[in-house]
Amino acid sequence: MSELFDGNTGWLVGYLIGLVVVLVVVALVVPILVLAKKIGNEAALIDASLNDSVTNTAALADLSTTNTMAINVIEGLKRGRQRLGG
Repeated sequence: MSELFDGNTGWLVGYLIGLVVVLVVVALVVPILVLAKKIGNEAALIDASLNDSVTNTAALADLSTTNTMAINVIEGLKRGRQRLGG
């Protein structure tokens, strides 16, 4: 029985424990990295969509000017109608 537990047994047990720890860490880290990659891909799509939204809504900045001009046109039409007796 003492032949099983010679001087190298401690090293073998240590290596086995180390291997198990490394495998557990890899098993925990790999799904996190896969999820991080998926999040990164989605973030790129979201960023592209937001940039499209900025482009598509840029004209809304001039909406106040358009509104003011439309009011001026309507008021001019009202004045014209009053002058024509309408």
